[in-house]
Amino acid sequence: MEILLTNDDGIYAPGLEALAGELTRLGNVQVVAPLIEQSGVGHSITYLQPLMAENVFRHGVLFGHAVAGSPADCVKLAMLELCAKPPELLVSGINSGANVGINVLYSGTVAAAIEGAFFGVTSIAVSLATSDLPDFDRTARLAVALIEQLLARDTAAGALWNMNFPPSQPDWPRGVRLLPMGVGRERELMEKRVDPRGRTYYWSANDENGEHLLQPETDVAGLAEGYVTLTPLHFDLTHRPQLAAFRDLPWNLP
Repeated sequence: MEILLTNDDGIYAPGLEALAGELTRLGNVQVVAPLIEQSGVGHSITYLQPLMAENVFRHGVLFGHAVAGSPADCVKLAMLELCAKPPELLVSGINSGANVGINVLYSGTVAAAIEGAFFGVTSIAVSLATSDLPDFDRTARLAVALIEQLLARDTAAGALWNMNFPPSQPDWPRGVRLLPMGVGRERELMEKRVDPRGRTYYWSANDENGEHLLQPETDVAGLAEGYVTLTPLHFDLTHRPQLAAFRDLPWNLP
């Protein structure tokens, strides 16, 4: 099997290296990842300037290609130019930090998987919730085991999955749950500060002091309870019930 591996934390991220090693059990792995961290860039692409790519070696062996662009750029470039053979599987991760709830829409990790699905390739985003001592090696082993099961059960071309692991601790994960994406907005704030020159600037942050209500039976709640969450995604944003409700209404132009 030909496998394309990418991420949004950058080609030197430990989660990427751990997953690269484990995925070799499933096939030939080609790494194409951002040169620097691209967290939170969503599905941005580069089209007003050229994309630069360079080889990255580890222990004297080619590890992969580093692209000075977004995760979606990496997948486009890999699919159209860099991959010697067409990938049959795309994996994005392991991201350092969860990608659940509405953060899925901001995530460069998930965007890379969506881009792979655009090309009709089965694509899986993998993330590990933040902890003091993240165990990327164990997460990679568990993730690849679950990826094998997904490949056996979901054979649709362009299948798209979001996989999240709870923080690394001895008794977690408690199991695996198939859950929908949460759509509740997190409590956020813009922290206002003043720099040494008297200029105002802002840091975007979550309100750690606020009460966060977890939507039950969503990926956000399942992850908080210590489960691996699996969510099937799709990139068609059409609201089909509303489309059907409005389809036969007359529209007048002045």
